[in-house]
Amino acid sequence: MAFYVVQFLTGLASAASLFLVASGLSIIFGVTRIVNFAHGAFYMLGAFVAYTLTERLSGALGFWGGILLASLAVAVFGVLIEMILLRRIYRSPELFQLLATFGLTLMIEDLVILIWGPDDLLGRRAPGLRGAVDFFGQQVPSYDLFLIVLSPIVLGILWLLFRRTRWGVLVRAATQDRDMVAALGVNQKWLFTSVFALGVFLAAFGGALRIPRDAANHAMDLSVIVDVFVVVVIGGLGSIIGAFVAAVLVSELNAFGILIFPKISIILVFLVMAVVLIVRPWGLFGKPEAPARKTPGLTVQPWRPLSANERVAMIGVLIVAAALPLFGGTYVLTVASEIAIFVIFAASLHFLMSVGGLASFGHAAYFGLGAYGVAFLAKMAGLPMIVCLLIGPLLGLLGAAVFGFFAVQLSGVYFAMLTLAFAQIVWSIAFQWVSVTGGDNGILGVWPAAWASGAAAFYWLSLGVAVLVVAALRAMTFSPFGYALRATRDSALRSEAIGIDNKRIQWTAFVIAGTAAGIGGALFAFLKGSVFPDNVGISLSVDALVMVLLGGVETISGAIVGAIVYKALNIWLVSHTDLSKLVLGAVIVLIVVAMPKGIVGMIETLQARRGRSTKSAMLASRVESAE
Repeated sequence: MAFYVVQFLTGLASAASLFLVASGLSIIFGVTRIVNFAHGAFYMLGAFVAYTLTERLSGALGFWGGILLASLAVAVFGVLIEMILLRRIYRSPELFQLLATFGLTLMIEDLVILIWGPDDLLGRRAPGLRGAVDFFGQQVPSYDLFLIVLSPIVLGILWLLFRRTRWGVLVRAATQDRDMVAALGVNQKWLFTSVFALGVFLAAFGGALRIPRDAANHAMDLSVIVDVFVVVVIGGLGSIIGAFVAAVLVSELNAFGILIFPKISIILVFLVMAVVLIVRPWGLFGKPEAPARKTPGLTVQPWRPLSANERVAMIGVLIVAAALPLFGGTYVLTVASEIAIFVIFAASLHFLMSVGGLASFGHAAYFGLGAYGVAFLAKMAGLPMIVCLLIGPLLGLLGAAVFGFFAVQLSGVYFAMLTLAFAQIVWSIAFQWVSVTGGDNGILGVWPAAWASGAAAFYWLSLGVAVLVVAALRAMTFSPFGYALRATRDSALRSEAIGIDNKRIQWTAFVIAGTAAGIGGALFAFLKGSVFPDNVGISLSVDALVMVLLGGVETISGAIVGAIVYKALNIWLVSHTDLSKLVLGAVIVLIVVAMPKGIVGMIETLQARRGRSTKSAMLASRVESAE
């Protein structure tokens, strides 16, 4: 019995830092509506800055002073980022904010490695809390007991701050209606800045408090951000009490899951998240979200099929692409094959996002399921490559059919988070079901058949499949189904009024997108010759989002351009610099600020302006001639 009590206390101690980070993210989202992917990076910065300060300052006051100074320093850094970058995108859709903060995360990861090095850094123990308390033969670290007491104190302070101060009243009012607060004469800029500073301080404080328990490492940002997203979604976005309750729930599930359900311990948290969202879509303590913001500057002109000249130009581009093996070496063809595969992946997500208006944060699940489907058929059943490519993606279809049925019942951020939960469930199964998936060791030896083993042959195969998939998705965009799907995207009420079954249409689109992603995953398995749990990981899902948003979410061809630019730039940077994430992150942030419509969207805008200028000049010329 004592052992389980100690395990429970360990879970409560872990919940303390998780609550601090999650409460900060919840506060920021509640007021600014920014889905801050960089929140984990601020947590990591807090740990590394605290390590440096506590090592240089001596004594108990030096240690605790270093913890507070580190949190304040990171908060000041966060304020600078908010003033320079985030103020420019407050009115942008959540996905653009996600992209910008993802770029920040990449930059901060490389900056941390550049300043502190790649090695883990273990901080010293907290003065006065280095021992343990005996509990019926079980040792409970004193520092854990300190954290257990600290978290409700922080909760109480935050509650008083938001309920008993004028600033707190303004913050709660802005959470409900930002425009009304602005109409009353409140300076929204400084209100948002102060909220962001508080949220970043809490994240950095949570990271700083981790160093006496765990080593600071450059991967801790991504490891914590998933748990934080789970906590704020379960508790309800914008709810501090919800963040506290959910942090305790998640931490205790992690603490006892490994004891009671060792084979599914990683899945438990995401199962709970999925169940909560299905039963109560806005979290335990959350409220229905406001309508999602539209992308600034809708498409320059209504979507239309390609004209005759554009089709000729497209055929010319394909001929040039098909001729690549005539002058490209093995490395170039391998890279080109990977780009073609990711064009399929990005196009599948783009179809779901642009035509369907459904932003999935877990699209890699179906890409990975397609890859595992091929691996199972090739390694366990010994089927030929063609058969594997035809049947393997059906596993992605099956996953999309099951998960999509529940996901389309939600919308906005909660839809995105439920897709993330389902993707993490798939990742957890792939990681823990070692007897079937090989776990972290993966499934090796998934090689293409002899006829496709050459670099040129596999490139032509990948290019051909990519062309077929993109053409099929484009044809569906302009089919009656595509028009019905766009009607559902633009106005759910009006589409229902004219007899469209919104949920069925969205579910069908989800299945189509998942199947297309599965086809890309099947090809990827043969390209790499192996399948790993990373093929369904959150980083791959974010990569797909970046490709779509870089190209232009409200364009038809954006995914193709975004995938080519992102993958080519990523591969080139990795091979030419050790600071690839820093450069790539800076490019992403620059594109979000300078080209919010994406590369293709910006080109369309310039073409439209040029067309209007030409028409104006012609009209002026005619007027002069008439005179």
